[in-house]
Amino acid sequence: MVFLRDRFGRTVTNVRISVTDRCNFRCSYCMPEEGMQWLQKDKLLSFEEIARFVALVAPLGVHKIRLTGGEPLMRKELHRLIRMLRAIEGVDDIALTTNAFFLKEQARDLIDSGLHRINISLDSLDPRLFAEIARRDYFQQVWEGIEEVERLGLRPIKLNVVLIRGVNDHEIPRFAELARSRGFVVRFIEFMPIGKDDGWTMEKVVPTTEVLQRINAYAPLVPVTRLDHKTPADTYVFADGAGEIGFISSVSQPFCTDCDRVRITSDGKFRTCLFSLHETDLRAMLRGGASDQQIIASITDAIEKKEEGHLINRPGFVRPERTMSQIGG
Repeated sequence: MVFLRDRFGRTVTNVRISVTDRCNFRCSYCMPEEGMQWLQKDKLLSFEEIARFVALVAPLGVHKIRLTGGEPLMRKELHRLIRMLRAIEGVDDIALTTNAFFLKEQARDLIDSGLHRINISLDSLDPRLFAEIARRDYFQQVWEGIEEVERLGLRPIKLNVVLIRGVNDHEIPRFAELARSRGFVVRFIEFMPIGKDDGWTMEKVVPTTEVLQRINAYAPLVPVTRLDHKTPADTYVFADGAGEIGFISSVSQPFCTDCDRVRITSDGKFRTCLFSLHETDLRAMLRGGASDQQIIASITDAIEKKEEGHLINRPGFVRPERTMSQIGG
């Protein structure tokens, strides 16, 4: 098999596909509260265009697809896209990252269509603080969505928590207890500089080492030996076997050397890194009559030039012009 490899020997097997830039939340670390300009429908890649892209890269070793946004469940009939992707030979893992607001009513269709895994953004267990971070009072709807996928038996259910010092880091023990009591996989994500006016500073980052110390004081954790070193999260389980915690240490311990993922924005731009300053316009090729061979050649060329890694908190770091919601979470 011919694989998609970059100049550093990393093989791409995982694509994150944003299906919309729209979001019904306004999380402070992701986007400004006002002034967002959304893409018109005709600027978004169609489900058929997304499926064509995936069908081209699947024979080259891409077998994991994650659907993101914005808020992906704002894209109508997302379950139809999942069904289309499931039918592509070689694709064996379809995941979704969502804020869960619309999850309660859509969960059954998503699972029946072939969704394998789900990650849910949940930055606080306190409804009032949740509303401050998301700038929307939607905690109850989110929790009902979480409980619905739990009831339907989808596993694992991963809860993504972006930690910001002085904002929600006091809730670390509460999230640890949730992992122990309910079986959710809680994943703590270091605060990254990817939102417009997010106020990011290194002082607001709660590094994984500190979170580990704080959880260990509550209940000891032991690391899990990873069979797949390309996954972004370092996984731990509680020593007594009750619960699992993940850490995504993008700032303090970047995993760039093992990165196996690339991204497509909702308007069809191919990006080799969340923090990349370069994009390849796949939408223009998909709609401009480009052959399969021409599209594959363009993708291969972009991947070959994939950045060695991001430079957060290092000389030369430049923020991308787009926010997280515009690139794809």
